[in-house]
Amino acid sequence: MSTEGRPLRADARRNRERILRAARDAFATEGIAIPLDEIARRAGVGPGTVHRHFPTKEALFEAVVREHLERLTHEARGALADTTAGPAFFAFLTKMTAEADAKQDLTEAITGAGGRMSAETEGLAADLRELFDALLTRAQAVGAVRKDVDAADVQAVVVGALVAGRRRGERDRPGRLADMVFDCLLPRGATPEEPG
Repeated sequence: MSTEGRPLRADARRNRERILRAARDAFATEGIAIPLDEIARRAGVGPGTVHRHFPTKEALFEAVVREHLERLTHEARGALADTTAGPAFFAFLTKMTAEADAKQDLTEAITGAGGRMSAETEGLAADLRELFDALLTRAQAVGAVRKDVDAADVQAVVVGALVAGRRRGERDRPGRLADMVFDCLLPRGATPEEPG
């Protein structure tokens, strides 16, 4: 849709998708610091075309982050439908962390480095936080996660795992440090395979 609410012409819709695809890749590898003109070049369109769809780099960044939030929200709902509360929680946590690790834009959004988001995007983020809190509470209720942590603690653990992985440069063993950090969420004496 256009900013006026009218449907986009087919060529404009294709250009918008090309811009979003190029932005996803660029933000994922380089974060929000990448120049908008470089995204236009990678999309194969002129800077004016990018500006017609996204007036600022922050608006483009937000569109990409919104896509991630929508996908993660959908996956969190699926995890809540899973009858195995502990494994569902850790599977979602692992997926969310792996995606954030692969995509600098999501990491910047999680840590607040991406700038202020619109009310719509903030609403999506709030929905995701509520779903995550429900996943955590459910996992704690069955003894899969220690009871003295909350969702903010887990977010800090996720960010810590991402930073540690990047500093360590664990390309040969991706996710290893995240797995080690997640062990701190288990009740004392438990293992990931046998929670509680």
